[in-house]
Amino acid sequence: MKILFGVQGTGNGHINRANTMAAALEKYPDLDVNWLLSGRNPELGCGDIQDYSWREGLTFAVKKGKINLLATLKKNNLRQFFNDIKTLDLQPYDLVITDYEPIIAHAARKRGIRVVGIGNQYAFKYPIPMRGTNPLSLALMNNFSPATTSVGLHWHHFGQPILPPILNFKKLEKYQPNIPNKHIVYLPFENLEFISELLRTFVEFEFYIYHPEAQEIDFGNLHYRPISRNGFKQNLLNACGVITNCGFELISECLYLGKRIYCKPIEGQMEQLSNAAALTQLGYAEVSFKLSRAEISAWLHHPTSATKLDYPDVAQALAGWIVDGCKESTASMATRLWGTNAN
Repeated sequence: MKILFGVQGTGNGHINRANTMAAALEKYPDLDVNWLLSGRNPELGCGDIQDYSWREGLTFAVKKGKINLLATLKKNNLRQFFNDIKTLDLQPYDLVITDYEPIIAHAARKRGIRVVGIGNQYAFKYPIPMRGTNPLSLALMNNFSPATTSVGLHWHHFGQPILPPILNFKKLEKYQPNIPNKHIVYLPFENLEFISELLRTFVEFEFYIYHPEAQEIDFGNLHYRPISRNGFKQNLLNACGVITNCGFELISECLYLGKRIYCKPIEGQMEQLSNAAALTQLGYAEVSFKLSRAEISAWLHHPTSATKLDYPDVAQALAGWIVDGCKESTASMATRLWGTNAN
């Protein structure tokens, strides 16, 4: 079976999930998987996936933790996007899969070809906790990367045919005792200087700050680090808490590892606002809609117990499902993977 698998490269969560799926699919020698990456500078790569094609795709621009619509419109080349949809050759493939990558999704829909969508975004077709929704945002969510078969992922099934998160257990299984007062800070869409000013006064706590603008340097209790998948994971394993946005993949890893979470959704992004609503309803994290010194201080100085969840190996289950021709219903898969009725 020959597969084209598209990856939306905005944020590292999609990249991590793609690498996990790649490892699971490699166990089936009869599969021939080609990868397409978009929405990301090609120099940043696709993690451990070395052989892939690249398209410019679509992404969003964020300034000071808020989506900037004007900058987003200027940043995206719509003429190139539609041309890539028109010229993408899907004829060699038996199956098209998208991790919210829009070019192959629209190319498949235009040609009447079945496309399987896998990701957190596909969970929003069901009645789950949502925030920041309106007809326009829902239309954008549902049509950004349309799929004929949707496999939604979330931290809980909410009584719907939604699967648990896809996690790379190999990189998370190297258990290390938590270092008291060590925290990971991953706020790539926030101003680095503002983050520093916010945290430097908490001198009794150590903060490892991963940011696109950071260079590796230690300054008092602030330890700046450039974006690094392996270095980040090593520090995450023995941290006691994480301060981050409401991206799906990192919070999934934190819940699996049992890390305390303080998170702020990107303003104006429906997915992150809705993830914040889900975390609040489930009681899995401390959620704030504005980075506040007082709230962070309360979270640091009055720690509550962390949530630890034992998620199943969803990547391997999906790989087997793909090999079998995607025949099993998502409702049946959800029930099997959660171990309870999820439909």
